[in-house]
Amino acid sequence: MRGGSGIGRGTGAALLLVAAASAAPAQESPKTGATGAPLRIELNRLEPAGEACRTYMLVDNGRGPALKSLKVDLFAFDTEGVAQKRLAVELGPVQEKKTVVRLFDFAGLSCPKIGRILLNDVLACEGNAEASRESCLERIETTTKTPAAFDR
Repeated sequence: MRGGSGIGRGTGAALLLVAAASAAPAQESPKTGATGAPLRIELNRLEPAGEACRTYMLVDNGRGPALKSLKVDLFAFDTEGVAQKRLAVELGPVQEKKTVVRLFDFAGLSCPKIGRILLNDVLACEGNAEASRESCLERIETTTKTPAAFDR
């Protein structure tokens, strides 16, 4: 009986070691999540501004590190899917755990004619040592509250 309980304790210790080893990656995920946290960019509003379409972009960096610069390459497509305008836009700086709204105009393009905005690329992303164009592009999630689609 005593030998049986010794085996049980040994098995229990082995299970604890396996559980601890399994838990280790989970403990690292918040650290990884801080730099790999989603960077949500929402096409929030389109409104006429003379001969242009004023665009409101909401940049939600609620769980990520500060960015000194976040410059993106955007294409506006008409409702038929034909590319109309290309625009490089600076959406930064964005403080750590902060949400901001940035406005810019697509000159010579009326809002009802915009069917889609494509986040074509990240031109610049500067922040912590781990920030790069590629890592920022991977983090970006696009959404829209307008009739126009917004994707990457």
